[in-house]
Amino acid sequence: MNRALDPGLRLHDLSALAELAAYQDQPPQMAAGAPGKVGYLRLGFERRDGRSVLADLERVAPLIVQQALYWDEAMPELPICMVTSLGGGTLQGDRLTIVVKVGDDACGHVTTQGANRVHAMDANHALQVQELAVGERAYLEFLPEVTIPYGGARFACRTRISVAASATAVVAESVMAGRKHHGERFIYDVLSLSTEAMRPDGTLLFTEKILVEPARLTPELPGVMEHFDVFGNLLILTPPDVADRIARRCPPAFDLEEGIASGLSRLPSAAGLIFRVVGRESHQVRARMRECWKVVREEAVGRTLHADFAWR
Repeated sequence: MNRALDPGLRLHDLSALAELAAYQDQPPQMAAGAPGKVGYLRLGFERRDGRSVLADLERVAPLIVQQALYWDEAMPELPICMVTSLGGGTLQGDRLTIVVKVGDDACGHVTTQGANRVHAMDANHALQVQELAVGERAYLEFLPEVTIPYGGARFACRTRISVAASATAVVAESVMAGRKHHGERFIYDVLSLSTEAMRPDGTLLFTEKILVEPARLTPELPGVMEHFDVFGNLLILTPPDVADRIARRCPPAFDLEEGIASGLSRLPSAAGLIFRVVGRESHQVRARMRECWKVVREEAVGRTLHADFAWR
């Protein structure tokens, strides 16, 4: 296997990050990366007989997907996969890998059953690698729910996206300050989030890294997270003409009284757009990201979103 595509090697590289150097001790309960702590999920969407299907599925607990469902009435041709974690959240020593491939002319939607709760840690750290590949004229929605780092959590996630120039990928990432209603606001140890996007031939489009170590430098600063508790990114990797149409429909907004702010920026290398949101509550950020996601779907594939569920 090509080293750049080997998730096991990428987990090893991620564990070697400088910000995790102080957290290499082994948990007394079960060693890091032991059986039951190495989750692996591979999903492959392909177009067959005129429709997109989940053609490839491999799963290793605690990451589980049962099957693809077609419940989106606004886009009934879209296969939807719900990722379930049997571990009740992300624990110290967990090593998780998610690989999603969407073939030429296919589409797929991947989400999670609920928030990613990164539990408190007294040893080691938790890692997650996400590998996304989107083929020619393909469409991917990768929209996991919010990450909640508990007090003392150490979590690093690296996302690598390969996207064809004619394809569209919508990739969400959102993080809470912690369990603020439990008095845990920015008291986790390390949160390291990195993203890399490229063309299928390996041409690099951009990289981004967010590193938060609250004990070293608090995010509660003007222009950062002074008035907010939730941060969200919506990466929109799409052709330039689609990006132009989306940008015209998503103006910036700032409302300190309501506690919500958002704005759209151009990505380097004509890769598309990034939509950033900060808010006081996760439901605010989710709703604002959903508004942008609706515009993306309408402009990229000519479909809209179904009405949001009543229990949201």
